[in-house]
Amino acid sequence: MPIETRIANATPAVSVTARGETVPVGTSNADAADDPAIWRNAADPAASLIIGTDKKAGLYVYGLDGKVRDFLDAGRVNNVDLKDGVTINGTSGILVVASDRNDPLNAKLALFRLDPASAKLTALGTVAGGAGEAYGVCMYRDTAGVYAFIVLKDGTINQIALDTAGGAASGTIVRTMKLGTQSEGCAADDRTGRLYVAEEDVGLWRFDASAAGGLTPAKIAAADGKNIVADAEGVAIAAIGEAQGYVVVSSQGDNAYTLYRIADESYVGRFRIAAGVVGGTEETDGIELMLGDFGPAYPGGLFIAQDGFNAAGAQNFKLVAWNDIKASLGL
Repeated sequence: MPIETRIANATPAVSVTARGETVPVGTSNADAADDPAIWRNAADPAASLIIGTDKKAGLYVYGLDGKVRDFLDAGRVNNVDLKDGVTINGTSGILVVASDRNDPLNAKLALFRLDPASAKLTALGTVAGGAGEAYGVCMYRDTAGVYAFIVLKDGTINQIALDTAGGAASGTIVRTMKLGTQSEGCAADDRTGRLYVAEEDVGLWRFDASAAGGLTPAKIAAADGKNIVADAEGVAIAAIGEAQGYVVVSSQGDNAYTLYRIADESYVGRFRIAAGVVGGTEETDGIELMLGDFGPAYPGGLFIAQDGFNAAGAQNFKLVAWNDIKASLGL
């Protein structure tokens, strides 16, 4: 179906503009930039960092000014997530996990430590993620430990218990779930114990994130060509309080982003990122969102979206203030 028809059928979306953007990834004229993750510097919010994947080449570290602080050649890493306060080689640190598809038949997790002072990544090794092509990844932490969910291209979701206490990466698959078709984006909510996964042509699902949880998902929303226009891609969480907030999914088919309320999973609204000081976004894969102070430009929170058609020729990531999204949607 032509994109004009898909947009015409879709639920209307309000427009916001990005306040910043990253330097394009190094792989030009290709579908390369894919997924971001955010580390918030509580002591100096404006010095927070962004991790972004070039799925043909490796991992970038950006400042909020969009400039490259580091690049690590990690090969074909697709999605990325991180957790602060994880024990790494006996000390608390920032653990970065990427879905590694250098071997398309055998998925892996590639683990790294992020040094917030130097903005450098250090490789910790890889962990087996199951048979199949690695696609999505998201991290989760509860009282039992730290986990990564790796979403394989065929819709298999493996939950992996991670151990970096000794420095080197190790992990064990503790649970396997399955969606029927190609899936990628995911986000896990430490507060509520919920895992959200986007099945590209079907819609948004919710699982119990506990390692002892059930295997059957609940459908939150269908990719019906209205609120979500296939593909359903990136997933992010706006965490408010102990259990409130929103789940956001990239409605890639009509260049929009759709919000659902966490409390009752009801539809909230949709927005697009239009051209302004920097360009807009199209065909977004990965998204990330974190609320809180990120300095003068992003005082209420930061939303990041991959831009599939950046005018510079190579794809990049657009940075949007959560306050602008809130105001546009009347939240």
